Amino acid sequence: MSNPDIDKVFSGSIPMIYEEYLVPLIFDPYAVDLVNRLAARPLARVLEIAAGTGVVTRKLASLLPDSVSIVATDLNQAMLDLATHVGTTRAVEWRQADATQLPFEDASFDSVVCQFGVMFFPDKAKAFSEARRVLRPGGVFMFNVWDRIENNEFAHAVTQALESIFPEDPPRFMARTPHGYYDLANITRDLKAGGFNPSPQFNTVAARSQAASARIPAIAYCQGTPLRSEIEARDKSRLGEATDIAAVAIAQRFGPGAVDGKIQAHIVAVER
Repeated sequence: MSNPDIDKVFSGSIPMIYEEYLVPLIFDPYAVDLVNRLAARPLARVLEIAAGTGVVTRKLASLLPDSVSIVATDLNQAMLDLATHVGTTRAVEWRQADATQLPFEDASFDSVVCQFGVMFFPDKAKAFSEARRVLRPGGVFMFNVWDRIENNEFAHAVTQALESIFPEDPPRFMARTPHGYYDLANITRDLKAGGFNPSPQFNTVAARSQAASARIPAIAYCQGTPLRSEIEARDKSRLGEATDIAAVAIAQRFGPGAVDGKIQAHIVAVER
């Protein structure tokens, strides 16, 4: 019962749960890493695509000089609405935009940055070609993607736990989409198809995902991502049960109190 169309839909209560639970759980450390890498470059105008609820946008606004203008976009207006509500330390231009059809002029940015968004693009080569089009010569496209699900322990534990509820058709959103685009050869191929001729630079970065209890990552994944839609498509009445079973599985593996699991991602940088 997989439906790729719902994989990229972040609506209803998902944005709020995503921001409250998932951002501190897995996104914060990689946002700092990504922006620190970008800050070493000369910049005047930066475009963020797939900005979500603005975790990277907030880091860009606080860590880059005030002279650098920031434009942040996302496909989902609900995510942008929450991002603008949370706010930034200085002015940011927010725009709803499809990464495969960017509403910007050619060669208008020094950098395009994307945190954990490219996995959701239905046509990655097209999105990459758009990133290249809006980059100035010498500009950099920098993004990160999650490594395989086995190297991201909470996501893996949740995915395995849900197999016990829906054995005939287990929800595979986490493995299929967020953790489905980790092969570096495939990324290199898609970047080349998008017009990037230089070889990309790859860095694999491991970090720790920590929470006060097993229930926090269970809520984060089961209710704060499109995995929720996948669970509800099977049986809407079982979302709470699915969350409970995920929490039990995490507690069994990582302990009954505070939990600590490995996360791992690839950081990709390529110049125009």
